[in-house]
Amino acid sequence: MTINIALNRTVDDSYPIHIGPLNDIQFDGKVAILTNPKVAGFHLQTLLSRLAAKEIYIITIADGEQYKNWESIEFILDRMFDHRLNRNSLLVAFGGGVIGDMGGFASSLYNRGIDFIQIPTTLLSQVDASVGGKTGINNKYGKNLIGAFHQPKAVHIDPSFLNTLPSREFGAGVAEIVKMAVTFNRDFFEWLEHNDLRQGDNLLVAITKAVETKARVVEADEKEQGLRAALNYGHTFGHVIENETHYETYLHGESVAIGMMMANDLACELGLMSSEEVKRVRALLARYDLPLTYAIADVEKFYQAFFLDKKSSDSSVTFILPRSIGDVEITDTISAEMVKNILKRYQGE
Repeated sequence: MTINIALNRTVDDSYPIHIGPLNDIQFDGKVAILTNPKVAGFHLQTLLSRLAAKEIYIITIADGEQYKNWESIEFILDRMFDHRLNRNSLLVAFGGGVIGDMGGFASSLYNRGIDFIQIPTTLLSQVDASVGGKTGINNKYGKNLIGAFHQPKAVHIDPSFLNTLPSREFGAGVAEIVKMAVTFNRDFFEWLEHNDLRQGDNLLVAITKAVETKARVVEADEKEQGLRAALNYGHTFGHVIENETHYETYLHGESVAIGMMMANDLACELGLMSSEEVKRVRALLARYDLPLTYAIADVEKFYQAFFLDKKSSDSSVTFILPRSIGDVEITDTISAEMVKNILKRYQGE
């Protein structure tokens, strides 16, 4: 005998992304705000002045990628239980990418899933991490290897939060903007070459364009079965760098910038990208003082770490490579020898 469970249905997880001054947020039930001490010190009162709810609780965790782990998730969940949140409660992720990833993941776990919204306060999280529903934590094997797809109910992007952002954090966010342009929009890349994001309204224009680009990609491929994987340009290399340096030496966007240089070198070697285009990407990243090289201590160890990447399989590594500026190729057919030859260029630098 066979008994079928018919669960065919359409789930609408659509949500708005508000770009501009933080608007009023009203909620009938309990709200927990997840943040860190730095963001809370600068901006918590602004959020509280815009948020109305039955009860509001603040959950504060340490700042930094090295705290994006199970211990922090357990701490967040414990506080949610302490405050007796229920399935009708809301979690607000108020901070950068680390807060957003952990807030989303914790909300996906609590009572088998409650709603959350993203209020990103760093440039990187505003243009990338807060959009798309990828949540998770790191472990000793690599970055974001534990997590879930859990879409927010809304994203509120207020560029005024960036006024207190350190220059390194700003540059890290620019790296993700450049990533969007190189992979999907040549005109946007050329606009970035001619406009300084630290002047006038250029940053607002860039944020809007980057978010529009990612939104269209997520619409087409929510669970990263194809096109969305292209957004990992620079990340295959960058995640290894982050893991090797224990998430303490480089910001995420800085590692991605180095990873893009490595990916570009490989793309150039394969004839996908011209040496002139490689120089143009390098010059744009260098304008924002991003690191562009990394001293690989052990090429074989670095290469083997690729196999822990979520896009790779037991026998092949998936690479995201520019096919000229504004186009991209996803491939798992590059020989180990060719990849290692590229890595050797960075050995001991």
